[in-house]
Amino acid sequence: MPWQRKHLLTIEELSRAEIGQLLATAGAFRRILDRKVKKVPALRGKTIVNLFLEPSTRTRLSFEMAAKFLSADVISFDAASSSTSKGETLRDTAQNIQALSADVIVLRHSASGSPLYLSRVLDIPVINAGDGAHEHPTQALLDVFTMHEKLGDLQGRKIVILGDILFSRVARSNIHALTKLGANVTIVGPSTLVPHWFESLGVQVSHNLRSALADADVVMLLRIQHERQASSHFPSLGEYTSMFGLNQARAEWIKPDAIIMHPGPIKRGVEIDSALADSPRSVILQQVTNGIAVRMAALYLCSGGQPEHVTTPLE
Repeated sequence: MPWQRKHLLTIEELSRAEIGQLLATAGAFRRILDRKVKKVPALRGKTIVNLFLEPSTRTRLSFEMAAKFLSADVISFDAASSSTSKGETLRDTAQNIQALSADVIVLRHSASGSPLYLSRVLDIPVINAGDGAHEHPTQALLDVFTMHEKLGDLQGRKIVILGDILFSRVARSNIHALTKLGANVTIVGPSTLVPHWFESLGVQVSHNLRSALADADVVMLLRIQHERQASSHFPSLGEYTSMFGLNQARAEWIKPDAIIMHPGPIKRGVEIDSALADSPRSVILQQVTNGIAVRMAALYLCSGGQPEHVTTPLE
């Protein structure tokens, strides 16, 4: 089946087959990168603009490296260096970038739905690098890619997502991806951050950490999204850690072969102990590495490439 999407806006709108195409394409690029091939000419002559109007380290650098590996020219803006800091609207900023002959815009923005909005006013592809508390599609894709790399088929696997679910775009995108791939997803944390209405998305909701962790194949930790909370949803970070932080003692509740994940940034000693974050069980750095291949796939496909064409270094 050919890739037909111009934009990558959400995981929710993707079919299982489209997720498979993205992952297969990422796998092909990962194999190329593993052979120490520094560049492929897939997007030579294209200009990718990273318009990041929220802070980012991993996602922005990952998109920059992905574009460069594809031989594209890449320009990155952040909130301080863009004209939005002078009051220019997002629409005007993006249309000016398009007028400067950009071929793709990668957008991170605090407003949910902002990539969808730009996709309706621009003629060039838009890739969502995180919009408010809504979605973060490439993060979910790299998370699923990493799980598949370690576990194989995710059908029937138990995936536990622990932490601030309510305000997490990563959680939402992962829930959509994992349920479409047949995984059994349990979300766990304080009741104020893990409300029961999430069950409508096809997941199990728990507020009991020990029972949630039982038989888990993957434990994904999420940080507390203070920047999206208008008020505190628990008494203190110390109390959150005492009840839901993953420490060495609680790690005994997990299967020995379960993997530990985190999209970053990590708050060591809050949601996870440093020893666990750096342990052989942790695949946190592998997630970062896999993010390059996944974002290469997103840029390549949204620029008109096709999955079946990525088998060799694309001479």
